[in-house]
Amino acid sequence: MKTGDRGRVDLDSEECKGCGLCVEACPPKVLALASHLNRYGYHPATYSGEGCTGCGICYFACPEPGAIVVWRLKAEARPVAQAA
Repeated sequence: MKTGDRGRVDLDSEECKGCGLCVEACPPKVLALASHLNRYGYHPATYSGEGCTGCGICYFACPEPGAIVVWRLKAEARPVAQAA
């Protein structure tokens, strides 16, 4: 995960049915369908590991409950500029 990432996606490959709706819905295009199969014979969605904005659109596009969890990262506290 890069320091500029604003979120993280956890994908459960055994819950994913490989429909690709999350892949199409992802604005930063950090999701893709895997080349391997899960135990049900589907190509599950995978996360590239960086670039997530934490928007959650993939979560809402997914028809499979529990397949996607989106984590938003807290913004780091930045020092306030003081007047001289």
